[in-house]
Amino acid sequence: MTWTSSQQDLYRFLEDRFACALACTECARTCALRAGVFDPDGADDAERLRRTGIMCAEVCEATCRALTEEAGLDAAGLRVQLQWCRTVCLDSARAFDGRPGAEPNATACRACATACTDFMAALD
Repeated sequence: MTWTSSQQDLYRFLEDRFACALACTECARTCALRAGVFDPDGADDAERLRRTGIMCAEVCEATCRALTEEAGLDAAGLRVQLQWCRTVCLDSARAFDGRPGAEPNATACRACATACTDFMAALD
């Protein structure tokens, strides 16, 4: 079977979409786990990090749903969702930077932001 250019473009588009959904899922998982280690009645800084982790997990889950389900989003709506996810992930990565044990979270957040950026390029 020979792939035409349009078939190759579609295949690449679907690959990028799937990679982005996987990155969102991994980021949501690590952020939810990180949020669970902070005491909700702890210091203000710990509470801020807990909320950051929860927010990031929720945004990543919503983005994953938008990527994997027929959510009725057109390309413009999907781009807005991806940009929101990218921004939240980068903010979360910066919040996790330098926190003991949070390095995997910062890495997952940055990987998700990169995947969102890459997929936005595929939407063009």
